[in-house]
Amino acid sequence: MAPPNTETAVPEIERFDDLKTRARQGPYIVYPDTKYPEIEPFEHNDPGHRADPKKSSIYDNAEKVFDLTPHIGTEVHGIQLSKLTEQQKDDLALLAAERGVVFFRDQDITVNQGIKLGEHYGPLHIHNTFGHPEGLPEIHVVRFDTKTPQQLFNYRGAGDGWHTDVSYEEQPLGLTFLKIDTLPEIGGDTMWSSGYAAYDRLSPAWQKFVEGLEAVHTGQMQVDEALANGHAVRRKKVESVHPLVRTHPVTGWKSLYVQHGFTKRIVGMSKRESDAVLNFLLNHIESGHDFQVRFRWTEDSVAVWDNRITNHNAIFDYLDVGLRHGWRVSPQAEKPFYDPKSKSKRQAENERLASKA
Repeated sequence: MAPPNTETAVPEIERFDDLKTRARQGPYIVYPDTKYPEIEPFEHNDPGHRADPKKSSIYDNAEKVFDLTPHIGTEVHGIQLSKLTEQQKDDLALLAAERGVVFFRDQDITVNQGIKLGEHYGPLHIHNTFGHPEGLPEIHVVRFDTKTPQQLFNYRGAGDGWHTDVSYEEQPLGLTFLKIDTLPEIGGDTMWSSGYAAYDRLSPAWQKFVEGLEAVHTGQMQVDEALANGHAVRRKKVESVHPLVRTHPVTGWKSLYVQHGFTKRIVGMSKRESDAVLNFLLNHIESGHDFQVRFRWTEDSVAVWDNRITNHNAIFDYLDVGLRHGWRVSPQAEKPFYDPKSKSKRQAENERLASKA
């Protein structure tokens, strides 16, 4: 099938590249009254399958590569995302699939370069309701400052922000790129959690229980918000059913796939049963500090994460401090699936170590 949203491509000459300057001048997001056809199914060929298992193109060319926590988060110094070779692009897909999120500082990559890089990993997602820079429907903007109405956050706890992006799509996001180019004097960190480790931290009884269950993911709240603000809803489909435990197509590892943001209910359960299970799993993720990483941004840093096997949570502690701005490129991937023959990350690593003994 044809990749989704290809009919919305914007000629390069119309693309505005310097969003950082535009952000400092004030809000610039537009909400055109544009309707798109539903996203058609497509075959996703993950670049991670072409990667070098040793990821030598990255490790041999970087100044420094180091892990931030045992289970999630790796930082790479000395490589510019704007200048990646084809092999480095593929190796980055594998590194993110294994480590969840990879960070690069002092990056010169522009919006147009980010779009081209994102296209290597899959068709770029255009959000169903959010605004975007004029002429750049593929770009999701992060922009909050002291003028942001703080009542937007009055009725949610910080832990309620854990989510994986647009999981209500039939084929949600895979590798995802976020560049933060403007920061307040302090604050504005982001946290990520590992779905691999979240699964491994469950007891064997819970692992057996959740495997094979499915949940409804919905974006109806975003539709309601858009309509309340007089903004267009671009497509009709806002719900999908996905497994609670999904298998990553490249690593073959199991990942817990549930979140505060869009997971609505478990298929085949009463509301009380579903709420009880979801509340336990969401608390498990929210309080799993042993499989989370907190990244302190510096300006022009880029986070590259695999949305299939992580949750993330932006920390809004800076709304009375200053402006935080950045942009995200969001390639789509395969429809989530669960392979009963797949292994957990811990199991796979234990077997690998045993084979070397």
